[in-house]
Amino acid sequence: MFFIQSQRLQMIPLTHAQLLLLKQDRKLLELSLGLRPSAMKIDPLYIKEIDDAFDNFWLPNTLAFPDKHLWYTAWEIVLKSANTVVGGMGFAGYPNEAGEAEIGYMIDANQHNKGFATEALKLLSQWAFTHEFVQAIIVHTYADNLPSRRILDKCGFTLINDDAGLLTYNLKK
Repeated sequence: MFFIQSQRLQMIPLTHAQLLLLKQDRKLLELSLGLRPSAMKIDPLYIKEIDDAFDNFWLPNTLAFPDKHLWYTAWEIVLKSANTVVGGMGFAGYPNEAGEAEIGYMIDANQHNKGFATEALKLLSQWAFTHEFVQAIIVHTYADNLPSRRILDKCGFTLINDDAGLLTYNLKK
């Protein structure tokens, strides 16, 4: 099983089959990965986004682009010391012609303010930059999402656009 890791975290990109299992039952997926089942608390806004991602992004694209599935899947963020999932992160597809790879993330509400999103974003960005075709990482967040904006600041991202309260940040190679 492929994964990347930092001091506290392990990030596991899910295969198409693992995504199907996750959609069916998170606990079954976690057990199949040898993890302790999580009791994730997910904001209803993210639940809608996750459901949409399954049907309209992750499942069709991991099937259509199996050789590039790491760019089209959910990456589970695992706290190594507890062997449990504390959130998810992933790309919004293969990098564009300018070499920009977009990342999105969600952390279990029970795990906020522990630095997991910052550590995971740094880790996944570093992994992306190991590919010569990746020149920048892009993240979108809302102006009123101050925790997310603090994460981006800690990771060295720069604000590049404000489109009616939807902020775009980037981190260059």
